[in-house]
Amino acid sequence: MADHADGAVPLALGGAGVDLHLEADPAEGRRAGLERALRDAVRDGRLAPGTRLPATRLLAAETGISRNTVKAAYDQLVAEGYLIARQGSGTRVAALPHRPAEPSGAAAHAGAPRFDLRPGSPDVGTFPAAVWLRSLRRAIAAAPSTAYDYGDPRGRAELRTALSEYLGRTRGVIAPPERIVVTSGSVQGLALLTRVLEGGPMAMEDPGLPFHREVVRHNGGKVTAAPVDDLGVRTEELGADVRAVVVTPAHQYPTGVTLHPARRRALTDWARTRGALIVEDDYDGEFRYDRQPVGALQGMAPGQVVHLGTASKTLGPALRLGWMVLPPALVDAVADAKLHSDHHTESIGQLALADLITGHAYDRHIRASRLRYRRRRDLLLDRLGAHRGVRGVAAGLHALVEVDDEAEVLARAEAEGLAVGRLGEHWHTARGAGRPQGLVVGYGTPRERVYPEALEVLARVLGGG
Repeated sequence: MADHADGAVPLALGGAGVDLHLEADPAEGRRAGLERALRDAVRDGRLAPGTRLPATRLLAAETGISRNTVKAAYDQLVAEGYLIARQGSGTRVAALPHRPAEPSGAAAHAGAPRFDLRPGSPDVGTFPAAVWLRSLRRAIAAAPSTAYDYGDPRGRAELRTALSEYLGRTRGVIAPPERIVVTSGSVQGLALLTRVLEGGPMAMEDPGLPFHREVVRHNGGKVTAAPVDDLGVRTEELGADVRAVVVTPAHQYPTGVTLHPARRRALTDWARTRGALIVEDDYDGEFRYDRQPVGALQGMAPGQVVHLGTASKTLGPALRLGWMVLPPALVDAVADAKLHSDHHTESIGQLALADLITGHAYDRHIRASRLRYRRRRDLLLDRLGAHRGVRGVAAGLHALVEVDDEAEVLARAEAEGLAVGRLGEHWHTARGAGRPQGLVVGYGTPRERVYPEALEVLARVLGGG
């Protein structure tokens, strides 16, 4: 041990060439230092149960400690229960008694609900793992060596080309590859755009997603309210100083309304007249059930609309793959902001998604998902058929269920172990007499086997019994 000035001993464990960094204090003495270093490594999990330690002769040679000293340290740790020594199988790390982790943060105050009908996530249990793996293998096999180097901050050309065709075909987006920037999710796209606009006033739907408002504020933007009614965002109430407005026109979050055609025209006319931007968050535009999906707003005014898309709802949030389709004047500025944010989104996932799209496996997965979520939507409507005020069910992965008293209904839901969203938290301000109250019910998250039972609990909660 004394041969290592910093007390670090690299061990080749079990002949597998696995290095272990052991910190030894020369003041402890060689045997005590080795014992303590190995004991700490077992306790904190760096040496997993069952790991085979080097033979005493090998460890003595690597550390410069006598073999007798190493053997004495092993024997002591065997006696304490940290190691197990068996004739013919060497010395291995013992399995220590399980100690439950200390709860921290929010987990210390609330356990997981029995039934989760909160909005915002798809059913990640249906992630097409086998299909993704095939695309990943093909992407790796075909990838040039440069794919593993730093890349274009706008994203891989393969994915931008695939997205150009897909978005034009399915969403009516005018998206030349050179106007697409690949992001690590749509939230990053919103953050990059806010920084590029340098803090200018940005209107956001009211009610709308609170987290997105915080993203804008954290990136230096000023948020103002864009009131929403049964026809969508009310353009005539946008302030004179607003430089951009963020909207969810295909399926407004959380009310679920689709932006009325007259409002779509009014909004694009407003942007052209003011020289302002529309930021279209197309978070679940593929999931429409009662008619063909509504085309993206961007197709009406490609020079005024920034189109944000994501694979989070179609595949899964863990992939962190999103995209922006930008007016030409913004491409370079957003690409520079992306460069100085995280350089570029990881490349291999981009290549796999490109393969998924070009081979049409992405389309097939979305069609299957649309059928599955439509069945869930229908089951929700059947179960809550007697309850008034179920809105926003023509599309997406959530519905708004109007109630008379949010607090009372949420208290009953909590008592039943049911988690749902609350409309009240989506308003820009807490004040507002006469505002509608409701539950935001997501039907994407639960697994198939528990979904019917979750709906039974929801119906009981809404019925007051």
